[in-house]
Amino acid sequence: MALRHEEPDRPPISATYTPEAAKALREAFGRHEDDLGYVMGNDLIKTTVGIENSYYMYDTDEYTCPFGVRWRNVYNETGHYTEVIGGALYDDPDGEKLRAYEIPDPEDPSLYAGVRAAVERYGREKFIIGSCQCSIFETAWYLHGMEQMLVDMAADEDYADALFNKIMRFPLRAGLNMIDAGVDMVWLGDDISTQLGMMISVPMWRKYFKERYAFIFSEFRKKRPDIAIAYHSCGNCEKIIDEMIEIGLDVLNPIQPLAIDPFMVKRRYGRKLTMFGAIDVQWLMPYGSAEEIAQSVRKRKKYLGADGGYILSPAHHIQSDTSLENIKAFYAAAMEPTDYDHAYSRPPDINPV
Repeated sequence: MALRHEEPDRPPISATYTPEAAKALREAFGRHEDDLGYVMGNDLIKTTVGIENSYYMYDTDEYTCPFGVRWRNVYNETGHYTEVIGGALYDDPDGEKLRAYEIPDPEDPSLYAGVRAAVERYGREKFIIGSCQCSIFETAWYLHGMEQMLVDMAADEDYADALFNKIMRFPLRAGLNMIDAGVDMVWLGDDISTQLGMMISVPMWRKYFKERYAFIFSEFRKKRPDIAIAYHSCGNCEKIIDEMIEIGLDVLNPIQPLAIDPFMVKRRYGRKLTMFGAIDVQWLMPYGSAEEIAQSVRKRKKYLGADGGYILSPAHHIQSDTSLENIKAFYAAAMEPTDYDHAYSRPPDINPV
């Protein structure tokens, strides 16, 4: 109903968790054999394929993932995170490494075992997401280095095009295979924004990514016309929202509230776009009180959920410094029936001059 821009009794709920938060929830609620989101009450079940799975892949100090990206585990006072420290295409001035590079085989059936299992176990009850994020730009700079990738996008277009063309085959084929496996949504994404605005110019985004994503989205629609298509970019990507809708985007995540105003997004784009996220994980979830979290959830449900088009979710994984009390407060308020208010869902009347 939300995707059709109709009003359910409450907006659908989704949340994901860092390993430390997941461990704490498992210990508190048990049921280790079930999908954790299912245990907590999510309406969407997320499955993942591709380089997105390279985060936290091994607990060694350093490791190399199947894409040829080198990672390091970094520990802090509440847990740990992983960061890129090298890649198969670092130091490639003549393009020899790129010519030899091959992505992992997206047709490998073993990659989709978790997807098929989720569809089989939860698909009659829940909405199944097939996610293949870090789809093109992020995989490219993980492999080639952020600085060098940006330089090549400006100064060596042939290299950039060749690399993006190789990489885009994985999310394309992975999405099609996940559709065949029975998912309800394919979720791609690249962080192309900072909290202040676009990381690259809009003309450069159009040059390298708009047509590639348009092609991928169109192939998904050919495979299944009613497939929901979602895209993730942290930060403020407002400058490309209209054009993402133009090429077929249904759902935008995460509507990061410290970077972009969720209520502005609802007013400007809410009739054409489903918003997915908008609950702050930087300050509210870890440092707010349970009542402050409940108030934020209720406000977003009331206004962003009006006329449908909203999936209630934290704006990223629930982090390791978020208490069980605050996570419970999020879910308790999320489950409440919603009294919708259309203040932001319907554009204001235009008064003739």
